[in-house]
Amino acid sequence: MSNIAAQMRSLHQFETLALGNTAIHRLHPLTKLCSALVFIIMAVSFGRYDFAPLAPFLFYPVIITAIAEIPYRALLPKLLIALPFCLFAGITNVIYERGVAWLIWGIQVSYGAVSLLTILLKMYLCVSAALLLTATTPLSELSAQLRRLRIPYIMVMVFEMTYRYIGVLLEETGSMTTAYHLRSAGKKALEMRHMGSFVGVLLLRGFDRAERVYSAMLCRGYGRQEIPPSRQPFQYKDGAVLAGICALAVLLRFVRIV
Repeated sequence: MSNIAAQMRSLHQFETLALGNTAIHRLHPLTKLCSALVFIIMAVSFGRYDFAPLAPFLFYPVIITAIAEIPYRALLPKLLIALPFCLFAGITNVIYERGVAWLIWGIQVSYGAVSLLTILLKMYLCVSAALLLTATTPLSELSAQLRRLRIPYIMVMVFEMTYRYIGVLLEETGSMTTAYHLRSAGKKALEMRHMGSFVGVLLLRGFDRAERVYSAMLCRGYGRQEIPPSRQPFQYKDGAVLAGICALAVLLRFVRIV
């Protein structure tokens, strides 16, 4: 139950962080969306052994996190979720690629280790860019900007519904877990023999709750496919920030400084 509550707090924390009033929060959503997209594309385009050239890309998460006043403890749990997948993807490189790539103070670093480090750094950069985008831009503004960019309506709707229904599913899971503990005579964990019925009831409750949420959204005007107007004009400072971040990312990609 504590894990579910922690996930709910984390989800609500990002929504609260997105309502901040820093210089990053006040930027136009188009600036933040396009700069994050260009940054991610440039970061993932590096080769498997390009750890050193990729290191300067740390400028983006470090600077944005500092200016936007985003606490690192809010980003770290989300980064750790992707860590096991990257470790599984790169650990075999350490086993099979044993050629010496670096020699640091007499210590040999294999190509496999460099490849693993590069994968981990790419993961950190890309996930941080996505998390900082959601932590500095409310979901409503982000989805509205996607519509203004003529992204297909069904893709935007899936994005919105996935984000919203994660919270619904977590709430239903928390309620059912509490009820289970109250009726299980002090047992601390869900027993395996109850797992099937628990998941089945959870899906039914989740579908029912999601249907009611969607009906309420339709009553409030959701589902119209017209393009919403922007709440703030695209100013010169937005263009300057967008051009600066994109130019620096492209420069660091094609001009090696390390």
